[in-house]
Amino acid sequence: QVQLVQFGGGLVQAGGSLRLSCAASGRTFSSYAMGWFRQPPGKEREFVSAISWSGGSSYYADSVKGRFTISRDNALNTVSLQMNSLKPEDTAVYYCAGDRTLTTDYNSLARKSSYDVWGQGTQVTVSS
Repeated sequence: QVQLVQFGGGLVQAGGSLRLSCAASGRTFSSYAMGWFRQPPGKEREFVSAISWSGGSSYYADSVKGRFTISRDNALNTVSLQMNSLKPEDTAVYYCAGDRTLTTDYNSLARKSSYDVWGQGTQVTVSS
């Protein structure tokens, strides 16, 4: 079974950048669609971005479109989220997640209930 371990995060000034990475163990990583979600303080976990198993389809929440970029490297069993032009409202605990169904549909990948395995979460704090 795939397990996900996250790296990165931390404190950054508004307008700055951070890169989050998620490393997977297991033999079937390349068959997983991958997503990033975040949970701001006092709020529900929300969709940020997703990428299909092949990397051919990528999706972004409107709130991060044009600022964040998702990528995956199946040879290294990693998925990353490059976050640029960060805003204080990006402050949250960020989670990577994997979906075994091989779907490429946005409506599916934007739902946290679609995912089968989750990383441990990492804090991103953006100061004003």
